[in-house]
Amino acid sequence: MDSEDGIAQVEDAELHVRRLGDGPPLLMIAGGIGSADSYRLLAARLAEEYTVLLYDRRGHFRSTDRTDGPISVERHAEDARAVIRACGFGKALVFGSSAGAQIGLALAARYPETVEGLVAHEPPAVRLLPDAEEWREFAAEQVAHAEAGDLFTAFKSFIESIAGAGLPTIGTIRLPNEDEWRLLFTRELLNFYEYLPDVEGLRQGQVPIVLAAGEGSRGYYHYRPARVLALELGLPFVELPGAHLAPQRGAAGFGEALSGLLTDLVV
Repeated sequence: MDSEDGIAQVEDAELHVRRLGDGPPLLMIAGGIGSADSYRLLAARLAEEYTVLLYDRRGHFRSTDRTDGPISVERHAEDARAVIRACGFGKALVFGSSAGAQIGLALAARYPETVEGLVAHEPPAVRLLPDAEEWREFAAEQVAHAEAGDLFTAFKSFIESIAGAGLPTIGTIRLPNEDEWRLLFTRELLNFYEYLPDVEGLRQGQVPIVLAAGEGSRGYYHYRPARVLALELGLPFVELPGAHLAPQRGAAGFGEALSGLLTDLVV
């Protein structure tokens, strides 16, 4: 399917944006190391129905960043809003997974006029959990490893905490996308784990929202926040096929289920 690449100018950064398909706008916000390419197969499926907007998070891959220090979830939400506007739309449906779901929740709370509806898949909003401190400490440990130069230990521990992720066979080979993982651990991870969704802002904004998690993630820390937040807001909680990485690894089945949710959001 044909796609069009461009640049969204934002404060202190240029964001690489990809647009494909034709129909109502759908912004897809990546988790992990923030690559638009991580949703390549899923986006191709959804582009049968939507104008899909993808972007690399600031500082990752083809996007630049001229700031130093931590990158807040709120700053990422501002970037997401800018992508929608740069593509010529006033508002869009939004899908985000993992860290992308945290960004989507911040976008819906801060700029509800920009969000037609949101599907938030497994946001790591650990502060909603009774064992929040354990997971905040876990994130801090991985940051400490990365800042001490032991990026692989941070990566290994992080991946092992995710349902269905599985470690790649790396051996002594250099960690793929090393710069991206370093940025995630040293400048973003703590903020993603520390971000507490603005429940009151989400209520007042009245954006249609579905909180979702994967069937294969049951019992994991990244499954539970979506369910807790759904109860807090009185909103639907839906199980989707696969585990945490289903948007990347199970695009066919996940895409069919997600398409149904998106359709229901705007009916």
